[in-house]
Amino acid sequence: MHYKTIYELAPLVKSGDLSPVELTRSQLERIEKLDGTLNAYATITAEQAMQDALQAEQEIAKGNYRGHLHGIPIAVKDLCDTSGIRTMGGSYVFRDNIPKTDATVVVNLRKAGAISLGKLNMTEGAVGGYNPKFAIPENPWRKSHWSGASSSGSGAATAAGLAYGTLGSDTGGSIRHPAAVCGVVGLKPTWGLVSRYGIMDLAPSLDHVGPLARSSVDAGIMLQAISGEDPNDPTTLTGDVPDMLAGIGQGVSQLRIGWDEDYSSTDMETSFYEAVTNGVKILESLGATIIPVKMPEIMRDAMDAWPVICTTEAALAHSSTYPSESDHYGPFFKEWLEIGSGYSAKDYAEAHQTRLMMNGELENTMAGIDVLACPSTARASYPVTPELLYGPIPPDRDPWSGRFTVPYDFAGLPTIALPCGLNTDGMPVSLQIAGHHLSEPLLVQIGDAFESASDFHNLHPAI
Repeated sequence: MHYKTIYELAPLVKSGDLSPVELTRSQLERIEKLDGTLNAYATITAEQAMQDALQAEQEIAKGNYRGHLHGIPIAVKDLCDTSGIRTMGGSYVFRDNIPKTDATVVVNLRKAGAISLGKLNMTEGAVGGYNPKFAIPENPWRKSHWSGASSSGSGAATAAGLAYGTLGSDTGGSIRHPAAVCGVVGLKPTWGLVSRYGIMDLAPSLDHVGPLARSSVDAGIMLQAISGEDPNDPTTLTGDVPDMLAGIGQGVSQLRIGWDEDYSSTDMETSFYEAVTNGVKILESLGATIIPVKMPEIMRDAMDAWPVICTTEAALAHSSTYPSESDHYGPFFKEWLEIGSGYSAKDYAEAHQTRLMMNGELENTMAGIDVLACPSTARASYPVTPELLYGPIPPDRDPWSGRFTVPYDFAGLPTIALPCGLNTDGMPVSLQIAGHHLSEPLLVQIGDAFESASDFHNLHPAI
C-alpha cells in the first residue's frame, strides 16, 4: 500500500473502500519503523494527522469529497510555515521558530483535504550543506549516499513510501536533484505559478516550490492544488491555473522534442547518459519527433553567475540573523552568507546581466520545439560523509554541475524529472523534460506517456 500512487488511492478513498484514518495510521507506523534510519522527517505531526484523517473520513462519508488529495497523507519541506508547528529551514538559528500562520501552499493543501504527516528535513537555508545540529537524510537506495541536497528529506520520504507526495523547493535544482537520485518524479513549476508566501527565502528571484511524487499524474495533482494567484505574494501569476491533468492519456504523437547530444553527454557517466538517451528513444517510439538543437554558448558563464546571485540574495534574506547570530549557522551556509555579503552591486548586476542573456539565448534555442530533453542532474547518487555534507563549502565545488537545472531556474521555465532506470552502480538516473512557460499540463502528459511505456517509476529501493 505504501507505494501506491495518489491517483490509484483516490477512487478507493472516495468510494469509502479505503479509510483515510487507516491509510494515515499505516503511514505513521511506517515512519516510526523506518525514519530513525532514514532521517527524512524534521517534525512528525502524528496527533494532528490522525485528527485531520478522521475529519476527512467523516466529510467523505457525508458526500463532501474535495478531490484527489482528500484523505491522502503528504508532507512538506521544513521551510513552509505551519501555524503552531516549528519551521526551521534546516537551521539551528530557527530552532524555536513557531509561525502563527500557514504558508499559502499549506493552506491550499488543507483546502484540498490532504493530510500532513509533518515537516521534512533539508539542507540549511536550502543550499548544499546541513547544519551539524541536525541529522542528514539518507538516500533510501543506499546508506551514506547523496540524497539530493536541499529537498533531500522530500526525496527520501517519497522514495521510501513515507508520504504519498511531498513539497520541495528549487533554486538551483533542489526539486529535481533529490527526485533524480532517489528515483521519483519532481515537477518544478513556472516561476510565479505557486505562491512563495510563508516560504523561507533563499534567493527570491530564483525560488520555486513544487511537488515530488511517484508518478507524473500525482505530481500534476499536487501542483494543481498548490497553484494560483495569491494576494499575499504579488509575484504570483494572474489568470486561471491550467488543468494539469488535461493531457493524460493523449500520448506524445507529433510533439517536437529538442535534444542536444553534446550538452547531455559531456562530462556524464556513460550508463547515466545511455539511460537518458534510451528515455528519449522511448518518447520517439511513441510518436515524438526528436529535433537536434544547440544549447547556448553562454552556458558556462551563466553557471558561474548563479552563485553570485544566489549568495547575494541569501545574504539579504538572512540579514536579520546574519551576522548577528553567525555562531548558530553551520559552516557551509555560514560561508555561503559570508561570500554573498562580500559581493558588490556591480558583481550582482553583472551576474544578473549574464542571466538575462542566458534566458534570451535559451528562448531562441527552444523557439522551434515543444519541449527540451536532457538529464535531470549531472551525476547519480554518490558516496558522501557527514564531514563533507556539514561543510564548509568544498573547495572543488563546481558551478558547472548545475548546467541541467540552473538554466530553467534562471528563466523560470517548468521542468519535470522522470526516473529512467538505474546506472551500473544500481542507483537511479533521471530524464528531464523542460517546457515553455505554463506548459506544466504538457509535461505531465509527456511523463504519463513515458510511464505508460516503461516501468522505471515502479522501481523502489530495497529497504
